Amino acid sequence: MAGNEDVEEIVNNDNNNEEKVVEESQVQGSDVQEQSSGDRLIRLPITRIKHIIKTDPDVNLASSEAVVALTKAAELFIQMVAKDAVEKTLNNKRKTLQRKDLDIVLETRDSYTFLEGALDT
Repeated sequence: MAGNEDVEEIVNNDNNNEEKVVEESQVQGSDVQEQSSGDRLIRLPITRIKHIIKTDPDVNLASSEAVVALTKAAELFIQMVAKDAVEKTLNNKRKTLQRKDLDIVLETRDSYTFLEGALDT
C-alpha cells in the first residue's frame, strides 16, 4: 500500500528538524500560516500531509483547515501508538523500543484493528 511508505517517510523525516509548524494563534479560518519556530501546535510537516492527501484519487481539493486537522490527527495517532509501544517496552524491562513492541501493540489492542493487513510485518 503506497500510503504506508508515505507514513514511514513522515515518521522518519530527516529534514534536519526543519519541519514546518503552525502556531496555535494562526489556526483561524483560512489564515493558516506555516512557521519554523515558536510554540508548536503541529510538529509534522504540513506539506507532506498535503501530498499524502493528494494521492487519494477521490480528493480533488482540501482546505487548509482540513489539512491542519488531518495533520494534527496523524500526530496524535503516532503519539498514541508510540506511547503504547513504550509502555510495552518498559513492561518488558527494556530501554530500547523495538519493532516487535510496535507489532505486539498493534496486534493486541482493539483500537488498532483497523490497521489489520495494512502494515508490513
